Amino acid sequence: MRIAVLALQGAFIEHEQVLQRLGVETFEVRQLKDWEQPKDGLILPGGESTVQMRLLAQLGLLQPVKETIAQGLPVFGTCAGMILLSEGHLGTMDIRVRRNAYGRQLGSFHTFGNVEGIGENLPMTFIRAPYVETVLSDCCHSLAAVDGHIVAVRQGNQLATAFHPELDESTCIHEFFLKLAREGKD
Repeated sequence: MRIAVLALQGAFIEHEQVLQRLGVETFEVRQLKDWEQPKDGLILPGGESTVQMRLLAQLGLLQPVKETIAQGLPVFGTCAGMILLSEGHLGTMDIRVRRNAYGRQLGSFHTFGNVEGIGENLPMTFIRAPYVETVLSDCCHSLAAVDGHIVAVRQGNQLATAFHPELDESTCIHEFFLKLAREGKD
């Protein structure tokens, strides 16, 4: 299995480290020739979604990434990655998100919660995090909520969290994503 990690900006190294601990090969996507490599899935990391969208467009990656996800490539977006997948951005997930929903850096926090179909009492680290304001179709399912706000969703082969599982010890969410990627190969 080979997972592409968008490495334009943000917390991409942490995702690579988790996947390497799980014995999965990764490669960084920084330009179009990287994207053209064979891959079984994609991780869109946390960071700054506006910068990431601008760089995707400038580097000629925006349309190829969007089209490949729409064609079924398994993808996991965390924090800014959730925003990238949402309406008004790549638009491959039927969600509308509220950016920086918990405030600025000082509004960052850590909690534990259940993620449907993945695990219970999982660590959740929120850093200038979004949340899902609206799920726009029955194809998209809420997997977790914190304080009444949706913080994890799944739509087919797409998984998105408002929090950063790559910053915590649990690998449950990455393992679930890898399961989606394996199923996508079959």
